[in-house]
Amino acid sequence: MKRRAFWGMVLLSGIVLGMTGCRPRGGTALKDYTRKVYEPAYAVGFEILGAQGRQSTILKTTRPWQGAADDETALFIARGGETPPAGFTGQTVPAGVRRIVCMSSSYVAMLAELEAVDRIVAVSGLAYVSDDSVAARRAAIAEVGYESNIDYERLVGVAPDLVLFYGLDGLNPMEAKLRELSIPFVYMGDYLEENPLGKAEWIVAVAEMLDDREAGEAVFCGLAPRYEALKARVDSAEAAAPKAAGFRPKVMLNIPYGESWFMPADGSYAVRLIRDAGGHYLYGQNHGTRSVPVDMETAMLLTAEADVWCGFGSLTTVAELKRLLPNAAGMPCVAAGRVYNDNKRLNAAGGNDYWESGIMHPDLVLRDWVKILHPELVPEAEFVYYRQLE
Repeated sequence: MKRRAFWGMVLLSGIVLGMTGCRPRGGTALKDYTRKVYEPAYAVGFEILGAQGRQSTILKTTRPWQGAADDETALFIARGGETPPAGFTGQTVPAGVRRIVCMSSSYVAMLAELEAVDRIVAVSGLAYVSDDSVAARRAAIAEVGYESNIDYERLVGVAPDLVLFYGLDGLNPMEAKLRELSIPFVYMGDYLEENPLGKAEWIVAVAEMLDDREAGEAVFCGLAPRYEALKARVDSAEAAAPKAAGFRPKVMLNIPYGESWFMPADGSYAVRLIRDAGGHYLYGQNHGTRSVPVDMETAMLLTAEADVWCGFGSLTTVAELKRLLPNAAGMPCVAAGRVYNDNKRLNAAGGNDYWESGIMHPDLVLRDWVKILHPELVPEAEFVYYRQLE
């Protein structure tokens, strides 16, 4: 009798252990996810966190939209049957997402660098995407529209694992509907990064979702030294230049929009590139985080002082510039032919690859700027994203 009871207990224990082994692994608390699996070197808007003894990670977006203060969003990337920790209120996806919707072409560029374009099932603005691999698969990729007019029937029809999107001044309008449809999403804050390398570093976040963080790190670790080496070349040239010569050309940006001329903040992505390339941005009064409008008189006075003028929207010739802004004809930088635009790589629909692959090639964008400001430092370089207006 005792023997039968003993074997009964053994069998029961085996059943209990087997059932335990089949359950999703939970049991952690949100406070356990403090191990920094990846701490960005340049980006300030994300981090990847893990917990002791756990395979899963949390991708935390710390600047999900403009003006975000204490706002954060999070994506739990599940591995090994693990479940989100107690207290987690964000989105959850299994590692290795296969079917992705891109609401910005910059995400397309990141996936292209990771050789994962085949995972894109839908985009916003398909005709404006420049990537050749997307063009080759266009029949297999859905156009889902824009935030103000999303085709949710088509979105549901592609059965996405994850939607990559962004917030402008707060929650993305898509969020509520995606929650209703039980479609996971993640806020991408790459567009808010002021450091060009910080924008590109978001490829590591995307690679984490694909369960291939090492591939993202390898791409980024290849381009960051190229950017830094070119910046160091500019810094060395400035240090060697006679102080009286005035090493840094004065740069004016943009053209009027309506009655106003918008000028970027002095810490912005565009201005950081100018500074790293050895230029001086003329409007240093904007210390905020957004572009600000200045009146036409102020803008024209600044333009008259500029050695170089850049940023003309879709314009491709000086004649177009003069038609739009007749006063441009009298500007010294125009007379000297030192006017440039970032639209060398336009596709048939008008999509600008500067805002797509350029995000993942800040070293090439910087080289274009060095060619504009200090061509003697890159004598063999050809423009990739910029063009000189003629």
